Amino acid sequence: MPMKPSDAADHLSLSARLRRAIRQAPVVRGWRRNRRLELGPRSLGFAALALLTLVPLLIVVSAADPTHGRGFAQWLGDGIGVSATSREDIEQLFTRPGQAPRTTTAFGIATLAAFGLSLGAAVQTGFEKVWELSPARWYARWRHALWLAVLIGYLFMSATTTLWRQSSAVTLAAILTAILFVWWSQRMLLGGRVAWGALLPGAVATVIGLIGLRVFSLLVFSPLIASNTVTYGPIGTVLVLQSWLVGVGMVVFGGALVGRLLHEELPRVAHALKTRK
Repeated sequence: MPMKPSDAADHLSLSARLRRAIRQAPVVRGWRRNRRLELGPRSLGFAALALLTLVPLLIVVSAADPTHGRGFAQWLGDGIGVSATSREDIEQLFTRPGQAPRTTTAFGIATLAAFGLSLGAAVQTGFEKVWELSPARWYARWRHALWLAVLIGYLFMSATTTLWRQSSAVTLAAILTAILFVWWSQRMLLGGRVAWGALLPGAVATVIGLIGLRVFSLLVFSPLIASNTVTYGPIGTVLVLQSWLVGVGMVVFGGALVGRLLHEELPRVAHALKTRK
């Protein structure tokens, strides 16, 4: 029996509503934005820039602290969350504390800093892609320098303290400080084009992701460092470190993406709950 015109119209209307609901679903919208963001390649680029520019700068900065003298390698092992044995393998890759300032020239530091600004540009571009903003003007490059300086200072502060081994109150303070830094970083690199309130969910999601990455590192990267060192030598540790930096990049950009989705969905959920009441 053929369908009546009204039944066909209702069927088409139902199909159209279903397709629209699927397109507007948070998971589907997040997947489309992830494809536009190119999270995987962007995270690889972040890891490469961090390993080539930020890591050498941090080695010099952390080694310049005569009071603690822990060195960047020891801090990196604590930050990744690897075991004591794997931390020793990481320390074999870097200059011992106190040697870097004596063997580094001013030209070398300036060159690293100049190339390090490209890391800020890469992070800014990722945030702009997340929020679908146009690229910032050329004269806004000073933001990269300020962000890089604050990032090094923040990581230096982390390198000279053992936050994860102290009281829960200090650990909570460290988490809140990390949220504030990520929150400020998004606002700074985006040039104030996105409101503070819209950026807060992304900052929280990023820090939660970094905590999860630390737990994952303890379970996966720590034994990988030990096995890769035996199999490939020091280059095996470098490969694991590079993989960890890729994970950091995915958390940084993925956290911002999740934050935007939360910013868009939370008001809808709140409105739906009020309507039901």
